[in-house]
Amino acid sequence: MCAKLYLTPTPIGNYEDITLRALRLLKESDFIICEEYKEARRLLSHYGITKELISMNEHNEKESVPELITKIESANIVTIISDCGTPLFSDPGKHLLEMCLQTKIEIIPLPGANSLITALIGSGFSLDKFYFRGWLSPKKEIRSQELFQLKKVRGLIVLMDTPYRLIRLLEDVQRSFGNDVYCVLAFELTGIRERFYRGNIRTILSEAQAARLKGEFVLIIDNGME
Repeated sequence: MCAKLYLTPTPIGNYEDITLRALRLLKESDFIICEEYKEARRLLSHYGITKELISMNEHNEKESVPELITKIESANIVTIISDCGTPLFSDPGKHLLEMCLQTKIEIIPLPGANSLITALIGSGFSLDKFYFRGWLSPKKEIRSQELFQLKKVRGLIVLMDTPYRLIRLLEDVQRSFGNDVYCVLAFELTGIRERFYRGNIRTILSEAQAARLKGEFVLIIDNGME
């Protein structure tokens, strides 16, 4: 029997946003590869699932992959989850995936929760074309250069960052794109604090500063048509 690794999305906020297939596979897994034990245990506890967990994150991925490959090859069902959302999407796992493909372990991706698509469909923008840039460098000079290059991109630009850099990112975008560039900030999607902030970057930044916003977010910039 060919070894299989199931890439299993988990909710990005609301625990009801999980598929029946994902729940079944989590329950049937021989073990679950997770990002952080605390987040994984909280999630699985909500669904009444108890399984062996193996943590693989940005700090230990390369060292842990050889042992994981051996363990996957001797198992029937193995799932990998991230702290939230779709695994491998801006999360650890790329090296594991490469090694699985090299050793003929079948990779089976499941559809599910994803902050990018959720933010885009709720933005109100036309979604024929968009540019996903994701996370910018945390280093000030490199970040400024990246934003300078992004200003040349015409159309929708999608940025993400860690919760504690939300206001800083808005400030950087205002500085690079000007006060009047239109944006949508999708904040804490599917959670109890979910909100879409719409308007020019100056207005959104002012609201974010007043509310001292800190949380998961996706920022969509409308940088004009090509």
